[in-house]
Amino acid sequence: MSDKKEEPVYSILPHPAKDNEPEQPGEGMNWGKFAGAGGAFHATGPQIVSQEQAKDLGEPLTKEELKKRAEELNK
Repeated sequence: MSDKKEEPVYSILPHPAKDNEPEQPGEGMNWGKFAGAGGAFHATGPQIVSQEQAKDLGEPLTKEELKKRAEELNK
């Protein structure tokens, strides 16, 4: 048995990134942040919908319809 205490060995591992770009799709925690409904939270500036998207939204509800819906939800 030796007199020296066994000390842990530490080493530096290379970083797994392929380049210096912080946003690498498909890797890490940000892989899907621009996909689906969650992408709206990462949008910058005002978003103008196309005519096709506006058509899919349908007609806005009237004040009476909104009040009726609010009463249903608040029961």
